[in-house]
Amino acid sequence: MARHPASFPPIVINITDGEWTDSDPTPAAESVKALSTDDGNVLVFNIHISANQGASIEFPDDESRLGDQYARFLFNLSSPLPSYMQSIARQEGLQVSELSRGFAFNADMVGLIRFIDIGTRPSNLR
Repeated sequence: MARHPASFPPIVINITDGEWTDSDPTPAAESVKALSTDDGNVLVFNIHISANQGASIEFPDDESRLGDQYARFLFNLSSPLPSYMQSIARQEGLQVSELSRGFAFNADMVGLIRFIDIGTRPSNLR
């Protein structure tokens, strides 16, 4: 970011079961999200692969449908989905809103690939 301050900010995609074994990851995630370029703050997206069975949920805009406390925790740590990514997600047939976050719960392989594609497609294609 120091070499390219005018660039789109980095995107961190964390794929996890969500059950941390050390300490609460909130301070670390928030310090990463506080870093920025001239175009905005670093985006932190989370993909939660849960042992609990449940429907796949991609880019939700609230935590009410999420299956467990870990999913709700990771949803709240996830950055809002930028508007150009919202447009890409809509083109892919996903229902997103201005409140959608970079979060997926129990996505299958197709959903994982779609999530990563939407989250990493260059912003200059907007």
